[in-house]
Amino acid sequence: MTGIVRARDLHLVACTACGLLCRGAHDRAAHGCPRCGARLHVRKPDSIGRTWALLIASVILYVPANVLPVMHTGALFAGRETHTILGGIVELWNTGSWDLALIVFVASVVVPILKMIGLSLLALSARQKTPWRPRQCATLYRMIEAVGHWSMLDVFVVALLVALVDFGNLAEVLPGPGIVAFGAVVVLTMLASASFDPRLIWDAQERHG
Repeated sequence: MTGIVRARDLHLVACTACGLLCRGAHDRAAHGCPRCGARLHVRKPDSIGRTWALLIASVILYVPANVLPVMHTGALFAGRETHTILGGIVELWNTGSWDLALIVFVASVVVPILKMIGLSLLALSARQKTPWRPRQCATLYRMIEAVGHWSMLDVFVVALLVALVDFGNLAEVLPGPGIVAFGAVVVLTMLASASFDPRLIWDAQERHG
């Protein structure tokens, strides 16, 4: 870290609301941004604690999101059926819609799991005294931010099916409680990603150095 001048060393801090670069960060922290009035923070307050709390909540809700039915289907001659996320993926694959099954599998299973694992690694790396590959961690954080919003795709698929496959007394598709739990998982992981401050990764490297 030799030769690198940090904003903290120059008493500068960027407003997270409007992006204004403010001088005298520690003095202005209690008064807020001079342009928009938002609170100024050199680092996000209790970033790691908030990230862990949201991650744990998302892991807990991920179980009912996969166990409870996400969709109820009914037809005039076929009766009523319930579908979980994994059951729906298998059903789509068996009926020949392998492309849609692959999209739902990636959006509903792969992305949430990888996002929770990635955020856990970032939180551990930021907390420990010896940082683990800070450049790779920064890249991982950018990847999580880039692909995280696509995990809501499965919710959109179910909503589309509900809107399209509704033929009154002939057939109907209704959302199940599992889709609520899955939507909560997506929102919680997005909030966990927003709560994590990636600058803490470099703070850990500086403490080690």
